[in-house]
Amino acid sequence: MKRAIGREGPVTALGAMSGTSLDGVDAAVVETDGLAIFGFGPVGYRAYSAEERSVLRAGLGRWAGPEVEAAGDLVTRAHAQALAGFEGVDLVGFHGQTLAHEPRGRGTLQVGDGAALAAALGRPVVWDFRSDDVQLGGEGAPLAPFFHFACAKWIGASEPLCFLNLGGVGNLTYVDPGFDRPEVPGALLAFDTGPANAPVNDLMQARLGLPMDEGGAVARGGTVETGALELFLAEPYFARMPPKSLDRNDFAEMIGLVSELSDSDAVATLTGMCAAAVAQGMEHCPRPPARVLVTGGGRHNPVLMEMLQVSLDCAVEPVESVGLDGDMLEAQAFAYLAVRVARGLPTSCPGTTGVGALVGGGIVSLPDEA
Repeated sequence: MKRAIGREGPVTALGAMSGTSLDGVDAAVVETDGLAIFGFGPVGYRAYSAEERSVLRAGLGRWAGPEVEAAGDLVTRAHAQALAGFEGVDLVGFHGQTLAHEPRGRGTLQVGDGAALAAALGRPVVWDFRSDDVQLGGEGAPLAPFFHFACAKWIGASEPLCFLNLGGVGNLTYVDPGFDRPEVPGALLAFDTGPANAPVNDLMQARLGLPMDEGGAVARGGTVETGALELFLAEPYFARMPPKSLDRNDFAEMIGLVSELSDSDAVATLTGMCAAAVAQGMEHCPRPPARVLVTGGGRHNPVLMEMLQVSLDCAVEPVESVGLDGDMLEAQAFAYLAVRVARGLPTSCPGTTGVGALVGGGIVSLPDEA
């Protein structure tokens, strides 16, 4: 059920994100009217345990069944715990956990019960952000670009720039801050660049029993296998014009390309694939950006950041260089988008998801409806 929550003035919104890296729940407060950012508030993080990550992994790629139900219950419970301590919040933006994403097939699936979360928190919850976009012919992803546009305005950018999110999957947003609104043609172009942290995390878990390549330490000791890199870049996805999006497991065969390499060479090669995919994607930008601002867990990997700097023809910097929080940007995005949904504003457009018209997807669940 969609209902507007106030029509004017700033709203205190709490956003939550559980990404494809399966590390935990990010939570962050944003003061916004759904157009401009007025300020950023408290943040929080609730990590998933190894057992909880196993439950989520068991649901990946599935559309129904006990594994999906278990993952959904876990996601709802974890978010209730992560968000309970925030005070003075008007509404919550709840992304849920993506288990499967086939915009040209079965659709998109984010598990987690927004109505149950609204009852647990005693606050309105905006959720199911992607389904309407997919049903109307869009990719359903990425959805952060409208927030990236607001961030570009907030930092006072005057030249075109890119936001690069390196989570489980990489996605790029080209922003031209010369436009007044994000939905104006030419203001935004967004798409998934390719796999990012997910293949590295999966390989690290399978071979070494570790959730990630902390600080790029394993990649630092290895060498990129150019043959595997060339095979990777020959994938038809990279020749497709954006907008376009990926499921976390769309490039699962990458693991096979490095299966005979040593641990360090395999991780270095997968890391190099992420950087090469971004470089390929940058060719789609309408104009060369002045800088690339990197958010998400990948910016903590110095080897990946060095590879990006070598591959791209502009400055590559973490978003902290402009006063933003790269660990919380996606959670902040869904706080911002929640206000847009509640006020009937679009959250995606042809330039961001390829949808045929402006879409303001999402459900608003009120506590008394549960």
